[in-house]
Amino acid sequence: MEFTRLMSRCPLPYDSDRGAEGRALFSQIAGPTADLLEGTAGCSPYLLGLMQKEAGWLPSALEQAPEDALAGVMAEVRAAADGDLETVLRQGKRRVALLAALADLSGVWPLLEVTGALTDFADLAVDRAMKAALAREIRRGKLPGATEKDLATGAGMVALAMGKMGAGELNYSSDIDLICLFDESRFAPEDYHEARTSFIRATRAMAKMLSDMTAEGYVFRTDLRLRPDPSVTPVCLSMEAAERYYESVGRTWERAAHIKARPCAGDLAAGARYLKMLTPFVWRKHLDFAAIEDAHDMRLRIRDHKGFHGPIVLEGHNMKLGRGGIREIEFFTQTRQIIAGGRDPELRQRETLPALQALAEKGWVPEDVRASLTDHYLFHREVEHRLQMVNDAQTHDLPKSPDGFDRLAAFMGRTDVGALRAEITERLEQVHSLTEGFFAPDAPGAAPAADAISASSEAVVDRWWTYPALRTERAQRIFKRLRPEILRRLARAARPEEAVIHFDGFLKGLPAGVQLFSMFEANPQLIELIVDIATSAPELAQHLGRNSQVLDAVIAGDFFTDWPGLKPLVADLAERLAGLPDYEARLDGARRWQREWHFRIGVHHLRGLIGAEEAGAEYAQLAEATLRALSPHIVAEFARKHGPMPGRGAVVLGMGSLGAARLHSRSDLDLIVIYDAQGVESSAGKRPLATRPYFARLTQAFVTALSAQMAEGRLYEVDMRLRPSGRQGPVATALQSFQNYQENEAWVWEHLALTRARAVAGDAGLAADIDTFRVAFLPRAGADRARVLREVQEMRARLAEAKPAKGAFDAKSGAGRLQDIELTAQTCALLAGSAAQSVRGQLEAGCAAGVLTPAQARDLLAAYHLMWHLQVAGKLLTDGALEPETLGEGGLAFLLRETGQESAVALQASLTAHSERASAVTEAILRLK
Repeated sequence: MEFTRLMSRCPLPYDSDRGAEGRALFSQIAGPTADLLEGTAGCSPYLLGLMQKEAGWLPSALEQAPEDALAGVMAEVRAAADGDLETVLRQGKRRVALLAALADLSGVWPLLEVTGALTDFADLAVDRAMKAALAREIRRGKLPGATEKDLATGAGMVALAMGKMGAGELNYSSDIDLICLFDESRFAPEDYHEARTSFIRATRAMAKMLSDMTAEGYVFRTDLRLRPDPSVTPVCLSMEAAERYYESVGRTWERAAHIKARPCAGDLAAGARYLKMLTPFVWRKHLDFAAIEDAHDMRLRIRDHKGFHGPIVLEGHNMKLGRGGIREIEFFTQTRQIIAGGRDPELRQRETLPALQALAEKGWVPEDVRASLTDHYLFHREVEHRLQMVNDAQTHDLPKSPDGFDRLAAFMGRTDVGALRAEITERLEQVHSLTEGFFAPDAPGAAPAADAISASSEAVVDRWWTYPALRTERAQRIFKRLRPEILRRLARAARPEEAVIHFDGFLKGLPAGVQLFSMFEANPQLIELIVDIATSAPELAQHLGRNSQVLDAVIAGDFFTDWPGLKPLVADLAERLAGLPDYEARLDGARRWQREWHFRIGVHHLRGLIGAEEAGAEYAQLAEATLRALSPHIVAEFARKHGPMPGRGAVVLGMGSLGAARLHSRSDLDLIVIYDAQGVESSAGKRPLATRPYFARLTQAFVTALSAQMAEGRLYEVDMRLRPSGRQGPVATALQSFQNYQENEAWVWEHLALTRARAVAGDAGLAADIDTFRVAFLPRAGADRARVLREVQEMRARLAEAKPAKGAFDAKSGAGRLQDIELTAQTCALLAGSAAQSVRGQLEAGCAAGVLTPAQARDLLAAYHLMWHLQVAGKLLTDGALEPETLGEGGLAFLLRETGQESAVALQASLTAHSERASAVTEAILRLK
């Protein structure tokens, strides 16, 4: 018999009565196999029960190789009729559990084969249960358009195995974590809700079949709570809805969870496509330090919640979540994968041990650490299995009594209980030491990098030792180890001498160094962040040098948290300004606050934590938050001299890119101010002013508050040329005058600008009235199609003459570039009478009105997407003409990453091709018919 031939050890009986019962049950079996059965029965009431249930099947199974016996069980499950499936699955689970236990205890299967067998059966069980539930839906006509032929692919439904099941590492009594999705593209829009309801029913029926405890037992406890926002979402979601969730609010722990995600049942191909779409969410292209902070915080929360702090006490110690447990090894591995897996696809392993191996091969984990953690992981999992085999309990706790440890030792084939206890303790301590050190490792000594920099840079480097950050012996000692790597990285820049100077500016501004240098040493990737900033985006490095307090947020962990959104930003700045003593202090405070967040967006973008779309939205929200929080203080300061605003006051309209909620790092703000005095002729204050000069001077104060150069710099440059009558008109316009001007005097270009107007500060009621007028007026403004097209053609020609492209890589100016596409989109919105403010929304409105075709809109959007990514990335690097050959290695890599191109040559070719197609579309739209 195969079990007998390969058996390496047998557990010793613990309960002699149960052991005798097991031996009697199989009296026809003799030799070591009988000893194995007797010992297993003696140690585990649960396994004895399985033997009793399967007494008729087990002897024949033991005559086969365990792989063959397992294959027979799987075949029976595959062949079972749907009506018998509930019973057959439970019988199959009993047999697989018994086979796995005996193969494990006898040494026939190593750990990974045991976990693999349990996972394979789980995959099959989920697939059969899902398709049985779907078959019922199809027979009842509840799944639109689906037939029995669709069952082979789950009719578009897929179950993603998560956690240990996804990694093929199910333990002996695991529950299974699933995320259930359906491919909404397989259904017509009008059938979506009916299909969704059907899939939800099928998911519930599947989980019930797997989880319910019957007289035959259960199959797997099934947990569906790893799906997006499980408290408010159904048990089965569309792939589109799930993708949208992860792209907008997905958290680091959800990224880590998806490392192990695997399609296991239903439409496996659709599941694979879905996971591929999530690749940018899970695997960031650059090193992700927020993952370190999040993993560390999660470990601390688990310890706090479970009370796992303090020295290890074996009685009741949790082998999974406790100090030195399995989860420590998994966190250690997954966090390193999250950090580096975006750059290196070979690190994207689902299984824990292969992932550790890959990390070691790529230098992210020392080989001795990998070997040690691998050995400990296998031991921990063996202990976990023995604990769970006793009563089929999902437990990870060590026994609390001497008898319990006696049973565990017997079940592990160990005769010396004291030695086992000592070994468990030592292994837990070693795992804790190795994984805790992940957050504060000892940095190895490094040889001097004498050849890394030029002689002309040596004088700059030599003066580093005189800076405040290096005034203590400890700071000097740490920095001495870091210095060679810093210099080597600086030397790799296209302009090393400039990079050294920029890094010098950063270092000079640091008030102290021990904490920061220790962080560099614990997280060497952070060195790359600082050096990348210096070599790729010098202005960000200069900001670091002048504003070392920004790094406090980095060290504290706040710097890499998710973007908070507009309302929290407004509240944060308002709270900060309220605590400052006077108006000038508030203006400076607003500048400090805005620069910190502005810097944060730039670093997140540079490091690949966000893309150009997110950066554009965040820059715009930052500007709007600044205007909203600061404007009450500007108004209050002005009112202190001249009295409160007459009537309903004023509203600030964001025009252009701010109105479209899309800025880059160097955008100025296009603003106009509209007021409604409601017939009040003057203010009432110490020095009252007539209404018109009151709002004119208030507007000037507003512009000054934003653009004046103060000790903390300026907030924004402000452009008010889009106001009625441009430079010749008043800086603030009465509501009635604004409406009359738009109706009777405005040029087409002013109507185009109105399509993107949006209130960003001021009285909410007045803002609503202005937008009501805008929405009602735009259809009238675009009614004369010939006039609109003629004036847009003329405007386009003037722009081409006045603002030609500054070079081949100018994303803004020129035919088919950003400005041209935005002009086309505004034209579409005007002709369609649409109030849409974004380029996409305006083009969609144009399509709906027949101004352009969907194919033309796709060409414009594709060109706009490329140009926008180039513009946002380019402006982060330089305010001059963009010349890739002068950017340096880091800057060019960033630019190519953001535009999705392989080289500067490829980027130029793509720009040319897209702009030509976009220009052709614009010319076709503007052609008078």
